[in-house]
Amino acid sequence: MVDAPFNVPERSEEPTAPRRPALGYALVLAAIALWSVNATVAKIVVDSGGLSALRLAEVRGTGAAILLFAGVAIFAPRTLRVTRRELGYLAIFGICGLAFVHFFYFTAITHLDIGIALVIQYLAPVLVALWARFFVHEPVRRRLWYALALAFGGLTLVAEIWGGGGTLDGVGVAAALAGAFAYALYILMAEHSVRGGRDVYSLLAWGFLFAALFWAVVQPWWSFPDDVLTSDASLLGRLEEHSLSVWLLIAYIVVLGTVVPFICMITALRHIPATRATIVAMVEPVLAGLVAYAWLGEEISPEQLVGGLMVLAAIVLAQTARGP
Repeated sequence: MVDAPFNVPERSEEPTAPRRPALGYALVLAAIALWSVNATVAKIVVDSGGLSALRLAEVRGTGAAILLFAGVAIFAPRTLRVTRRELGYLAIFGICGLAFVHFFYFTAITHLDIGIALVIQYLAPVLVALWARFFVHEPVRRRLWYALALAFGGLTLVAEIWGGGGTLDGVGVAAALAGAFAYALYILMAEHSVRGGRDVYSLLAWGFLFAALFWAVVQPWWSFPDDVLTSDASLLGRLEEHSLSVWLLIAYIVVLGTVVPFICMITALRHIPATRATIVAMVEPVLAGLVAYAWLGEEISPEQLVGGLMVLAAIVLAQTARGP
């Protein structure tokens, strides 16, 4: 789907599998469901006071790198072979895509209301659609743009951005926009890579390895608060009476909050275009809000319910926008 600008050599070892759109959408929804639960688990870890959001992002990326690289090295070591040109591509994918998405998001929410930061970052599907339409010349019907506008409007209601108050912080807005570009970049690069023949597991193994190297420079490991791993954290909300070790919650974040959903999301790009995948992914704030409501008891306003319905309607509308 994404054309030659990224200039990755085609790989012919793996035969092209038939596309199964239903499977692609199911994989995206599975990834979103896991990320939505992960948002609450991450909140529990951060609220326990042991790890900052940026440090948790480092642990998440590094843990995923270790698991993926070790697993691929054991079960499919040949797929880790790369040329020098591919290595540069994978470095950009890992650092400018996977690492920067979280780095810029957490930078944005330190300067902006979370709702505003989320809405700005979810400009990514618009960027993906613009790339597909004007650079790859993917045929789409005009209703795709209506769907994007409807989804964006729904997200503003879900995030209740009017509650942030005050003026927009320039650094926060710039970071959120950079996060949107990083999100679009990693989706487009992943789509191009898997459509070109690289398997999902080695792509993510290399990508998270470079992301882990980035985090190790930003936050050296010798300053990591080791004692936090042995502490306990309350599960908050409706499960406040229960607690789990922080290391166990982090293990969940690494495996079911990172490795598995990223595998699902990027595998989905074998079956559906990035434009459709990113629009479906816009349901994440809606689903994350429902999880927070069910688990933490956070309230959902009528405006948020309307916004969620708008996002769902936009997703349905977008699926009818496929060109000939």
